[in-house]
Amino acid sequence: MAESVYKVIELVGTSTDSWEKAAAVAVERASKSLRDLRVAEVTKLDLTLQDGKVQAYRAKVKVSFKFE
Repeated sequence: MAESVYKVIELVGTSTDSWEKAAAVAVERASKSLRDLRVAEVTKLDLTLQDGKVQAYRAKVKVSFKFE
């Protein structure tokens, strides 16, 4: 494998449906402005609440891409 350098950024995706969708939203949005995405790691899951009910699912995601 050739030597490479990767940059890692942290994103928070949100969804009213699920944590899986929240993580997918973060990756899909990142793919619109970043090239050569390599790995996405979900590091934290949480919820936003309103009146004691789930308002949104949130996924904190670390995304890496090749640094040019």
